[in-house]
Amino acid sequence: MKITHAYAAQDAKARLAPFEFQPRELRANDVLIEILFCGVCHSDLHQARNEWRNTVYPVVPGHEIVGRVAAVGTESVKYQIGDIVGVGCLVDSCRHCPGCQEGLEQYCENGFVGTYNGTDRFDGTTTYGGYSSQIVVHEDFVLRVPENLDLAGVAPLLCAGITTYSPLRHWKVGPGQKVGIVGLGGLGHMGVKLAHAMGAKVVLFTTSPSKVEDGKRLGADEVVISKDAEQMAQHANSFDFILNTVAAQHDLDQFTNLLKRDGTMTLVGVPEHSHPSPAVANLIFKRRAIAGSLIGGIAETQEMLDFCGKHGITSDIEMIDMNYINEAYERMLKSDVKYRFVIDIKSLNKQAA
Repeated sequence: MKITHAYAAQDAKARLAPFEFQPRELRANDVLIEILFCGVCHSDLHQARNEWRNTVYPVVPGHEIVGRVAAVGTESVKYQIGDIVGVGCLVDSCRHCPGCQEGLEQYCENGFVGTYNGTDRFDGTTTYGGYSSQIVVHEDFVLRVPENLDLAGVAPLLCAGITTYSPLRHWKVGPGQKVGIVGLGGLGHMGVKLAHAMGAKVVLFTTSPSKVEDGKRLGADEVVISKDAEQMAQHANSFDFILNTVAAQHDLDQFTNLLKRDGTMTLVGVPEHSHPSPAVANLIFKRRAIAGSLIGGIAETQEMLDFCGKHGITSDIEMIDMNYINEAYERMLKSDVKYRFVIDIKSLNKQAA
């Protein structure tokens, strides 16, 4: 198998730079994918800089992958050479715990194998991700991409899309419900699009007045500036569900106050420092709940892709060349992207040629 060209970080302070590695030989049920596009997730930056204190170096980030099948294993039956496919945040799991048996591989009780910075269950090697020319994945963790969607815009659906779709589906968001989306970044803009397509009344919460028009363009029925106490008070006790996508430490009470009795706010962003403890009375006196949600299983991720295909939904992206990734990280820290960077892997292949 030919050498894989990639970009990797060699330590927590290093810039990402060209890197080469030999991918594993295809196992019986494996698929070799030539990568076309890879989205840039904030998790990539966390891992590259070891902010979660678990990075194994060198690390090749990237778990929002769209590509073309280039080869299949001897017993692989799900995909053919030439198929356009996707790979998300996980590439394996134990397959036998209750979570896996229920199609919730992201909650594998023995730990799922991450697309990068994970440990292969069979040979113990570290997995490398989508900032690379190709990837080998078991066919059960490969996803079929709808033919009608822009492929570059599909890439972020494999993380940002499923991270927001899964809680919206789990809490049965739909027509007749009033749903809040907190934050308008890579996750939040997908939450707005998906909740709108599900038929809910969508209210976007942002701290930035400059995002009002964009929020409405993306599908929000109303945009509330969360720093404006008067605007917030107008929505007290009125939301069925709130999806909070903000990954920075903040006061949760201002949003739980907006939930109806039996309403739920679900968190999908993981802050570097914990949120202040919420006021328990706000929960008890209206039987409100604060919950969490992690990406989605393989079946649900395919369901999300099919839903997006039906409704013509992709991520709003800014395409970049591979050699721009370090600048993209700095811009991402400043929220200077609308709304997801996507790497054109063709630029990596040209650089390696």
